[in-house]
Amino acid sequence: MAAMFINTHSPSFGFFKFSLRQVSLSAPPSRVCTRFASRRRFSFHPHSSCRFDNLVSRCSITNTDVQFNQVATEDELLEDFSAVESNCSVPIVHLKSEILETESLNLLTEETYVDSLLTKLPVLSEEEQNALAATPAHPAGLYALYASCVAGNVVEQLWNFAWPSAIALLHPSLLPVAVIGFFAKLAIIGGGPLVGKLMDNFPRVPAYICLNVVQASAQLLSASMIIYAHTVPHTSTSSMLLRPWFIVLVLAGAVERLFGVATGVAMERDWVVLLAGINRPIALAEANAVLSRIDLLCEIVGASLFGVLLSKFDPVTCLKFAAGLMLWSLPVVVVLTWLTNKLSTGVLDRAKTSQTYCKTSTGEPLPDDDNIVDIGLEAIRHGWKEYMQQPVLPASLAYVLLYFNVVLTPGSLMTAFLTQRGLNPSIIGMFSGLCAFMGVAATFISADLVRRFGILKAGAIGLLFQASLLTIALAAYWSGSVAQHSPLLFFLSLIVLSRLGHMSYDVVGAQILQTGIPSGKANIIGTTEVAVASLAESVMLGVAIVGNNASHFGFLATLSLLSVVGAAWMFCQWLLNPTDEQRRLFSFDPRF
Repeated sequence: MAAMFINTHSPSFGFFKFSLRQVSLSAPPSRVCTRFASRRRFSFHPHSSCRFDNLVSRCSITNTDVQFNQVATEDELLEDFSAVESNCSVPIVHLKSEILETESLNLLTEETYVDSLLTKLPVLSEEEQNALAATPAHPAGLYALYASCVAGNVVEQLWNFAWPSAIALLHPSLLPVAVIGFFAKLAIIGGGPLVGKLMDNFPRVPAYICLNVVQASAQLLSASMIIYAHTVPHTSTSSMLLRPWFIVLVLAGAVERLFGVATGVAMERDWVVLLAGINRPIALAEANAVLSRIDLLCEIVGASLFGVLLSKFDPVTCLKFAAGLMLWSLPVVVVLTWLTNKLSTGVLDRAKTSQTYCKTSTGEPLPDDDNIVDIGLEAIRHGWKEYMQQPVLPASLAYVLLYFNVVLTPGSLMTAFLTQRGLNPSIIGMFSGLCAFMGVAATFISADLVRRFGILKAGAIGLLFQASLLTIALAAYWSGSVAQHSPLLFFLSLIVLSRLGHMSYDVVGAQILQTGIPSGKANIIGTTEVAVASLAESVMLGVAIVGNNASHFGFLATLSLLSVVGAAWMFCQWLLNPTDEQRRLFSFDPRF
């Protein structure tokens, strides 16, 4: 017996579905899965409560067993209709037998035809799936994004090296640089969630251009203040901290860092995901690797360029060159940003998911009053709540824990320690340069790790590699052999190699967060994460200030190692005990 559904479309009566269960045709039994349509006129008998005439209908048979034995006569159907009418709440349709005789209804009785339909379904091979996963969704837009990053990062990295160098030439003390850096961290901790929330509530392209304009303006203002400081007589350090130009420099530096972090979060957590494709893990991993290479290479080029200029010209001339470079790069970045959206067919104009427009974390509207303090506090509270509720929180916390490592890494504290050990400055510079080049190499390795092992296992490999090498390095330090020249170089070489693991997780971890965080919350969660990382770094710097003697270096190194080991343990525990949400987000990963 067959269940035949007749879908009737009418301008007057809308859409109706009727079930006719007493149709049998004469042929061998067969399992047929097909669909046919005919534009015919049906005559309806008065066995239903409603009468329809001259309606154009569409018939379909799907997934039904058809027994081909005999064709029921019209009289038999009429008898059955009278019995069914009392129990049927929908109209009964009488299908005349002559309709079924026309061209044998074009029914498919050949099983081979059904088989041929199945063989024609497009099924990608494993190689084709890998090729698709490695192909960006918008390659032209992605290349324009890379060009925009180069234009913006060269200036930003040059300025990050220029301003502390110019300030250090004013006074030998590290206090002015430390004060500017401290307030910049406070601005990120307090203002990061607020800026991230505003970015989530505005269109991507105008918001990003606005951030670049404010950042460039803050850089120009800072350069003007430092140039002014070099033209006035030098004073003592304590009196310099109270000068109006220094106060303006501190405020401008805090704004510049805050908006610089916001542009980086928008680029790395939101834009690249849309352009590469969130469901194309290999392409996204390679895009993240390219962005990291650009950042590291711009850091090397910017520092080297300003260092060469500073060795040949006076500081004021170098600062004027930096200011001119800022003015030149801003319109280039704006044009490339517009071109990125144009080449990607407007993908950046798409609405963001999981929006939080004008609402707090509890779903209530933001305060209507003009009290910016209340709005800011609510934005910070909302940012922290969203951060703690994100589905990939362990991966983010592992990333934050790495910021507690302020000693076993190239930085100011390691530079001071090596200088006090009497190491040649050229070797110290080579150490920093090798760490940067290891970061570039890690961007190539991370993409290959994602291709071979998947995103999650690649992240675990990077963290375990870094923790293992730093453990050996710290053991070498506590053995006391680093007091000699060769063991000290061995100690430094282990730290250099550990940067491979650190930067590999930096790239892979960014992709994990890109995959797990909705685009509508990418900015607020990303800026809050940077604020948490800045807080962790500030805590360790505070500990270093208390234990500022070189003899306490081993204690600080131990704390740094524990933070790296803790990050590896937390991530591996998350990987070994996946939740249903984790399985859903990373269903394309070989781990699942």
